[in-house]
Amino acid sequence: MQNRRSFIQKTLAGTAFIGLGGLSLSSCNLNKEKTITILHTNDVHSQIEPLPSNHYKYPNLGGFARRATIIDQIRKENPNTLLLDAGDIFQGTPYFNYFGGELEFKLMSMLKYDVATLGNHDFDNGLDGLLSQLPYAEFDFVSANYGFKNTILDGKIHPYKIIKKDGIKIGVFGLGVELDGLVNKNLYKETTWQQPIEIAQDISKELKEKHKCDLVICLSHIGYHYKKNPEKVCDLQLAEQTQDIDLIIGGHTHTLLPKPTVVKNKKGENVLVNQCGKSGVYMGRVDFTFSADGKKTAKGKSILV
Repeated sequence: MQNRRSFIQKTLAGTAFIGLGGLSLSSCNLNKEKTITILHTNDVHSQIEPLPSNHYKYPNLGGFARRATIIDQIRKENPNTLLLDAGDIFQGTPYFNYFGGELEFKLMSMLKYDVATLGNHDFDNGLDGLLSQLPYAEFDFVSANYGFKNTILDGKIHPYKIIKKDGIKIGVFGLGVELDGLVNKNLYKETTWQQPIEIAQDISKELKEKHKCDLVICLSHIGYHYKKNPEKVCDLQLAEQTQDIDLIIGGHTHTLLPKPTVVKNKKGENVLVNQCGKSGVYMGRVDFTFSADGKKTAKGKSILV
């Protein structure tokens, strides 16, 4: 990996400012305003270095070194920052073919990712291949609708993770796309898949009510929306048909959003849905601000790396 210290930081069409209504902060009593910054990637597909200079659309953009510079700068501005990934970490460059995912996980660990979920391409070397690389990942994987009970991954992947930042309790859970038809059965073996929306409602309710999370985030690799197949489950449906999720960070469809889409959930409250294309060319940023009087607002944008 080249030691590139400079970076380009731009935004696509501005920033979304979203009022999320009143909030009962059950895990803390605020005496001052606090902001939680969420940085996120998806579908990086083993793009370790910047894209080549002759790339048709994004010449010399992206790469882990530039992303690290941006992340370090944002963390200095706000230590209350989470770094998340919505899957398809593997597959796309010779780095994966040669190292099998070791390099990707080591670099993500160096960048101090907090949580990631699994995409379909993360099964491309089979369960054995994924398991052999997990020791290099100094962060947690979450998936609520993949069942690994009868596989070698049993106990290695959890439905959710709870993180506390400056008194704010954040629950992060994962959802994966159906593997049948996308991945050879010999690769995922006895892994089971459940429809994501019902699972998401149960998990998000548990995070809100049982664990008293102030912020619930879904790392989704089910896709933003399918124009040719509108009945297929997607992030927009997930937002509409649940009621306890604050932010859906998506993947799989390589959708590049200039700012988060705002969707009304079952209770008529705003849910943010975001996704940042592919190959690490863009990184998402969403800031949740918790005011002393119990109000929660958010703003989001995409950052060009």
